Amino acid sequence: MDSTLPNPAAPKVTVVGTGYLGATHAICMAVLGFDVLGVDVDERKVAQLRAGKVPFFEPGLPEKLDRAMATGRLHFTTDFDEAAAFGDVHFVCVGTPQATDSSAAELKYVHAAFASLASRIDRKALLVGKSTVPIGTAARLTGMVQGLSPAGPELELAWNPEFLREGFAVEDTLHPDRLVFGVASEWAESQLRRIFHPLLADGTPLIVTDLATAELVKVAANSFLATKISFINAMAEVCEATGADVSLLARALSLDTRIGGRFLKPGLGFGGGCLPKDIRAFKHRAEELGVGQAVRFLGEVDSINNRRRTRSVDLIRELAGGTLSGVKVAALGAAFKPNSDDVRDAPALDVARLLYLEGASVTVYDPEANPNAHRTYPDLDYVGSLAEAVRHADVVALLTEWDEFREADPQDLGALVAHRRIFDGRHALNPDHYTAHGWEYRALGRPYQPAGRSGAVAAGTTGHGPEAPARTGAPETGQEGPFSQSH
Repeated sequence: MDSTLPNPAAPKVTVVGTGYLGATHAICMAVLGFDVLGVDVDERKVAQLRAGKVPFFEPGLPEKLDRAMATGRLHFTTDFDEAAAFGDVHFVCVGTPQATDSSAAELKYVHAAFASLASRIDRKALLVGKSTVPIGTAARLTGMVQGLSPAGPELELAWNPEFLREGFAVEDTLHPDRLVFGVASEWAESQLRRIFHPLLADGTPLIVTDLATAELVKVAANSFLATKISFINAMAEVCEATGADVSLLARALSLDTRIGGRFLKPGLGFGGGCLPKDIRAFKHRAEELGVGQAVRFLGEVDSINNRRRTRSVDLIRELAGGTLSGVKVAALGAAFKPNSDDVRDAPALDVARLLYLEGASVTVYDPEANPNAHRTYPDLDYVGSLAEAVRHADVVALLTEWDEFREADPQDLGALVAHRRIFDGRHALNPDHYTAHGWEYRALGRPYQPAGRSGAVAAGTTGHGPEAPARTGAPETGQEGPFSQSH
């Protein structure tokens, strides 16, 4: 789908915010053939991107950046005057983190970005929000930007929510499973259709809505995914109390076509910079609107998710013989999901911290996230290889399901550890393979398997739980495979 020739009639695009979402969007828009100007107040990020370096880990994006820069269609700046003069369509892709004093979304970066642009735009243009915001934000921003802009009502606003999965952001930008346009006029819709014409021509489904519905689509999708993930983890709690096996339960449920296997994977639960804060902000906004009772269940979804972290520590403690004091634990993984260096609200890193607080000697290894993890929790020990992490370990804890960990040979690992005990926090390993090589195996929601003893495995399965189908474009936000969640 890459375009090689610029279209002189195409709108010029600015992208405000060059974090994960903004940098990916800017790069991919340039690859599609548009003249793009990325804007950020962070001079370090802008300098990195100008030098052809992506400021975070995302497979495939550095190659797209190289290609976009080579065309001459992609530039970066810290100058909002330049951005206002340059762009016909301005995408705002700044963060909406959780507020420090409540579960609400912090909107100061969104307000600042829209205000900085609007006050400088003196001709007809379209501002497009892509950030995840509470319902009603776009309506308020419309009045604000038209009041600030010399163009007045000629400056219109639309909302185009993103559905990126970290680790698959390039694919999700260039081949999304759907596009949503929240617009207030036919002109705004026509501008977005021009921008996304290559994707629409490729058959991407389009939903055109009002502004409020577009805002709701993203938080509703994330809330549904979080609920499905927490449901199977709630069943894991029941399994632990009864001796049942949640992996076989999940397999059985996944074969019901009304339910399906995607996101029905037990384990440490969800994390990252989106799902946790988005469901909290949605619940908070619903309460403000007087319909909090309708989404009150999201509080329990959040609680179930967090309990998986403390329960993981319980199982690791049991494996270690009842105490963690002085126990050497190899923590495999720090990112909230594989193929990412994002440690925001990462279950893996949270478990490592809880182990450390109980007196364990914790050695962390993640193929990409070690630097970010070290900045977050500098008291933990970090090493540069799997072998270093597991050497002399009393317990190995798989906390992020990188392929390197999934594909490791249990016999080779067993030659390095002090004791062959493994906690599989992601149901990513074949327990029979490990126990056959002398490992004690524990996982959330599964019976304890001592060394040399195989557990029951459903006929025709590997014992890994439900498998996810390849992504086919069905309108379900999510991830490739059953483990990772959307951004």
